[in-house]
Amino acid sequence: MDIQILLRLQEFRNGAGGILADFLSKMTFLGELNSVIVIMAILYWSVSKELGTYLMAGWSGNRLVNGALKVTVCAYRPWIRDARILPHGNAMTTATGYSFPSGHTMNAATVFGGGAMRADLPKPLRAVLGVVVALVAFSRIYLGVHTPQDVLVGMGAGLLVLWLTLKLMQWVAKNPEKDWLVVCVGAVLCAAVALYAALKPYPEDFDVEGKLIVDGSKMANDTFKGVGYCIAFLVGWVLERRYVGFSTDVPLTRKLTRAVIGLMSYYVVSLILAPLIKAWIPGFAGTTLSCFIQMFYVVFLFPLLATRLEMRSEPTSR
Repeated sequence: MDIQILLRLQEFRNGAGGILADFLSKMTFLGELNSVIVIMAILYWSVSKELGTYLMAGWSGNRLVNGALKVTVCAYRPWIRDARILPHGNAMTTATGYSFPSGHTMNAATVFGGGAMRADLPKPLRAVLGVVVALVAFSRIYLGVHTPQDVLVGMGAGLLVLWLTLKLMQWVAKNPEKDWLVVCVGAVLCAAVALYAALKPYPEDFDVEGKLIVDGSKMANDTFKGVGYCIAFLVGWVLERRYVGFSTDVPLTRKLTRAVIGLMSYYVVSLILAPLIKAWIPGFAGTTLSCFIQMFYVVFLFPLLATRLEMRSEPTSR
């Protein structure tokens, strides 16, 4: 049934020309990993620290849940299940890991769905954010890289994790001295998911030539990315709370400066340092560490550097 839906959409896509497909390719970009990190970073550094923290906490949890579900279900991508499925353009390049559930959809449910769930935001903006979530989810089906159940479960799981994150943040606000407990429990969960992904058996199916169709150990790479991001957020979050305490209640010029310098330096970390780490440290360890350093930079290192530099730039009173 799910493959038939994709084939029908593929037939429509081929007959309709590239306009709708190009538009949905742009929408799917909003659910990509680097896109959501950049959006959350700008919010966290320059708009609302509280909102940015909430979204990054939910996103980190979603990456962990997504990774655990992927290596549990081990669902093959649509074009592997049926050779008639031909994804649009370069959509396959961003479709990594197993298929179920959709990581792009969970990313969109976190960032844009998280905003849509905020009662303190204007209703028109919340409506637009909700539409963005739906379009990102539909784009994954229309482009032929996910099945309907991939995106439906991804959206449901993403929003559920966000709701649980909201409750957790409310609890931490009432019990600020117990933030370490959240970090400890989260670290244990991350370790458990990492061990599970590293030690579990993966399906081994071969083609007519006797070649392995899907290498489960490579598919588990997404799971270790999630572990790295989640641990980095937890550690960076508690360190920032206890030792930095930066604020987004600053003048507009300072907010803009943070955004520009922060993004430029983040791209140095993500495009130069992270690949070097993966080259130096092969396997799951390198993947986990490279993702750790990217999120740790966003949550702790840049706020620390920005706060110190801003303190030095302030005129001293005479």
